[in-house]
Amino acid sequence: QVQLVESGGGLVQPGGSLRLSCAASGFTFSTYAMSWYRQGPGKDRELVASMGNTGGITNYAASVKGRFTISRDNAKSKVYLQMNSLKPEDTDVYYCSARNIYNNYRYWGQGTQVTVSS
Repeated sequence: QVQLVESGGGLVQPGGSLRLSCAASGFTFSTYAMSWYRQGPGKDRELVASMGNTGGITNYAASVKGRFTISRDNAKSKVYLQMNSLKPEDTDVYYCSARNIYNNYRYWGQGTQVTVSS
């Protein structure tokens, strides 16, 4: 069955870094664009970063551009989000998402909590 399993979340001080990982299984990873979204209590889920299926196209939310970097390893079926210079407003649950490039079907992970606080 399809699985997207996020890891790497936790508590970090402002200005610190975290690296999120998402391990995918149960589908052909190379035919899916991968994204990271985040959502906080009472807020809509927002796109943080996305990357095309071959890794050639990336897109970032304005609020994280220059601080976050998305990457993927198709050989390992993994996608990563390197988060630097973290701010308290980055505190959210972060979700990994996979979108089929042919039919736009989307899978979601269960999410990992990121808390930025001193």
